[in-house]
Amino acid sequence: MSKELLGALSSLEEEKGIKKEIIIEALEAALVSAYKRNYGQAQNVDVTFDEKNGDLHVYAVKKVVEEVLDPQLEISLSDALQINRGYELGDDIKFEVTPKNFGRIAAQTAKQVIMQRVREAEREIVFDQYSKYQDELVTGEVERQDTRFVYVDLGNVEAVMGAKDQMPNETYRAQDKIKVYVTKVENASKGPQVFVSRTAPGMLKRLFEQEVPEVYDGTVEIVSIAREAGDRAKVAVRSNNSDIDPVGTTVGPRGQRVQTIVNELHGENMDIVEWNDDNAKYIANALNPAEVVDVIFDKENDRACTVIVPDYQLSLAIGKRGQNARLAARLTGFKIDIKSESEAQELFNETNDQQVNNSVDVEADDGLDDAHYVEELDADQQAADFEQDN
Repeated sequence: MSKELLGALSSLEEEKGIKKEIIIEALEAALVSAYKRNYGQAQNVDVTFDEKNGDLHVYAVKKVVEEVLDPQLEISLSDALQINRGYELGDDIKFEVTPKNFGRIAAQTAKQVIMQRVREAEREIVFDQYSKYQDELVTGEVERQDTRFVYVDLGNVEAVMGAKDQMPNETYRAQDKIKVYVTKVENASKGPQVFVSRTAPGMLKRLFEQEVPEVYDGTVEIVSIAREAGDRAKVAVRSNNSDIDPVGTTVGPRGQRVQTIVNELHGENMDIVEWNDDNAKYIANALNPAEVVDVIFDKENDRACTVIVPDYQLSLAIGKRGQNARLAARLTGFKIDIKSESEAQELFNETNDQQVNNSVDVEADDGLDDAHYVEELDADQQAADFEQDN
């Protein structure tokens, strides 16, 4: 058993990369439990493994005390001094208690410990491998599907894709090759658990990096993505090179680059818009393909605005079921209220009428008659006309 165990430890270190010291430490701890379980011993014991010849030794450990209360755990100072004059109170003394048939138990325990450590090491290897792939795009093969997950074989690990990560316009069949985005890797008790997605915005970014060299090398940067997977997405891009058009580069000649991504996502439409540090221009770009007349920001909320569009473009700006406006809001991070020009004009007129009425009420409260107020209005108007003429 000794030679076999030593050989097994050496092989594991070479083939699996599991250090002998780690297995020996685990083996010694397991043998302590095995000894207590098989021999009904509750005393403090210690098991040591000789790495040179593979011998195992079991020791009962007793503490040197003045008065012995538990003979299994303690030894008196007088008895300890008979063993060695150097012992003092508080010292631990080991007494070998290795049973004659302990080798059989040790062999069984060693096998269990080694198998457990091998499984743990393999799990750690897989976990380390796929942790590096988190937030990356990988290709796998669909294995099966149940009510909770689609199971995807990634080679040496089975990944799971939940319902919210599955494209509503796709059907997954066994042995289908699919690209998936690794969203999370967990080192669970049953082994590494890899979660993948087809709906995450990060997947769209990685697809553009694969198809557009300028995106991959950073010349064109994807600033933001808003996506309703399987239906439509908006992607905001900017160029770090003034000579390169970010939208045209991303779309590609005759739309070939973006069409490849659309095909990969089975028809998910793409709006590529140019990012701008001017929020008004950025919001207007985000509402593409609708034309924007004006963007008015809310004075009380710096992340809210009202967008004015031509009457005939209102439905286009809002989009089917509000999709265009919703995606634009997610893309820009602004709360967007869209109004047609006629609606905006009506609101403007109502506001002006209300302001005029309020002004009249104030002046009336100050004791001025209506005629005097009209004269003041005329005077103000004349002054305004004079300033405009000059």
